[in-house]
Amino acid sequence: MDNKNFERLLLSVQKPGRYSGGEINSVIKDKSKVDVRFAFCFPDTYEIGMSHLGMKILYSLFNEREDIWCERVFAPWIDFEEVMRANNLPLFALESRDPIKDFDFIGFTLQYEMAYTNVLNMLDLAGVPLRSKDRADFTPIIVAGGPCACNPEPLADFVDIFFLGEGEEVDLEVIDLYKEYKKEGKTKAEFLAAASKIEGVYVPALYDISYNADGTVNSVTPKGDTPATVKKRIIKDMDKVYYPDKFVVPFIDIVHDRVVQEIFRGCVRGCRFCQAGFIYRPVREKSVDTINNQAKALCESTGYDEISMSSLSTSDYTEIEPLLNKMLEWTTEKYVSLALPSLRIDNFSDELLEKIKHVRKSGLTFAPEAGTQRLRDVINKNVTEEEIINTCKTAFKGGYTAVKLYFMMGLPTETDEDLKGIADLGQKIVNTYYSMPEKPKGKAVSVSISVSTFVPKPFTPFQFEPQITRDEIRRRHEFLKSCITTKKISLSYHDSSTSFLEGVLARGDRRLGDVVEKAYKKGCRFDSWSECFNLDNWMDAFDECGIDPAFYANRTRSYEEITPWEHLDYAVSKSFLINESKAAHGERTTPNCREKCSNCGANCYGEGVCFEKR
Repeated sequence: MDNKNFERLLLSVQKPGRYSGGEINSVIKDKSKVDVRFAFCFPDTYEIGMSHLGMKILYSLFNEREDIWCERVFAPWIDFEEVMRANNLPLFALESRDPIKDFDFIGFTLQYEMAYTNVLNMLDLAGVPLRSKDRADFTPIIVAGGPCACNPEPLADFVDIFFLGEGEEVDLEVIDLYKEYKKEGKTKAEFLAAASKIEGVYVPALYDISYNADGTVNSVTPKGDTPATVKKRIIKDMDKVYYPDKFVVPFIDIVHDRVVQEIFRGCVRGCRFCQAGFIYRPVREKSVDTINNQAKALCESTGYDEISMSSLSTSDYTEIEPLLNKMLEWTTEKYVSLALPSLRIDNFSDELLEKIKHVRKSGLTFAPEAGTQRLRDVINKNVTEEEIINTCKTAFKGGYTAVKLYFMMGLPTETDEDLKGIADLGQKIVNTYYSMPEKPKGKAVSVSISVSTFVPKPFTPFQFEPQITRDEIRRRHEFLKSCITTKKISLSYHDSSTSFLEGVLARGDRRLGDVVEKAYKKGCRFDSWSECFNLDNWMDAFDECGIDPAFYANRTRSYEEITPWEHLDYAVSKSFLINESKAAHGERTTPNCREKCSNCGANCYGEGVCFEKR
């Protein structure tokens, strides 16, 4: 399609900047001079995808190589999809505007289960057959990675290769293998068989799944000499791993419109509901100098005046104060602010507060997760009410009048008393503010309570637990609402229907592929967006496939049951998860990784926190 006609079509949609390309630092190459073209697809809108750090890293990493051209692709919003289908415009990459069906690789990052229908919609818009078995040609190879790849089974029939773990090394190894096999005239089947031998590569078509009469998995059997288990990949030295010195700077506002600087991977804490805390083990930190130099280079190349420190628990970085001191030497002078998301309640200090409000005071957010000490012990949160109150005192002394608190509802063993504890804790924080002589003069306090519904996830101690039903979710929402008696506390919570569907897909097996495809064909897409989500269509799809979603979401799983992800190795052993599950039901806590090693299995990589001197 010529530029004039393309621009005419863009004028008919709400946000043309999502599809125009041409941003600062985007990479344009001569396609006749590259060997491999890679379409990096984010199955959500431009604003969300452009905020994702993993895409920024891999986009730059691939494009550093002269033989690879990596381009960006985002899910077109409803208005532009209609325009594309009406004008037979296939899904294209932003940089070249070429159809992605002609690329060597189409890669998806799977950040959230509710994006699965978008993956199928994007393949369909591209003109690519949805199912792997229907794609006889060598290219395009459909690959996927990201946190949802730890249980890829609901998408197993659609994706050729899943990357398990961190992608910086394994992705390039697969691309190099592809170049070699293509040059030698080998087949797609030969390439996939060889790729399956690379650590971190899972080829679902090379595994047969059988089921018991009760619907549970009976066995996962590899074909031929395919490895019986697939082990995730990690980057061992965070100071040596590639990190971009420039990001693409968007023309329109995106969700996180700032420099994102990664400071470490993994988490020492072991909260029993948190999938990321287990699948990214072990903790590996970058040095202060590496972080400082990388952040400085990004600010200079992008012009951003805010840096967000990226990690699962930023205040757990062992050199946090020296790091902030070093960065403040130049950020203060250049009026660049520092944002520290993911702060822990139990190591928040006056010094830390002083540094993060040095240039621009942002809001403070903490995650107690549960309203009572009993339930915080069940989930291994390892924070006390006293620590929560003291942290809020510190914030109020520092001039803050608004605090946001995140909680989960529906956690294992939760009672109404635990739910009431959320409201009681909010009230105690309000009372604390008004009891303080040092509080900001003439300002009211605001406590925002945000409640999400617990979703059991693979590779966590709670992978065996049932999710509460939708009716029970709604009952608990109403009960919690009735416990809040002051306007100083605001309450928000997630939709029960999306939490339920997330719970189904998170622990689903290969049979859910039929449901995902049927739901997509009924019009489901952008399922994480309330204006698009249609549970009735999903329930019809389950019905027509003869599948009961409660089997996946709402039942307790025995420790002996073979999980759909049993053949995938994320270094955290099932025996460790079982022990942690038993500790939860005994209301016993487990020390964090820096206090004591609990033998989860992540020390098999020989790196990171497992080998620090305690």
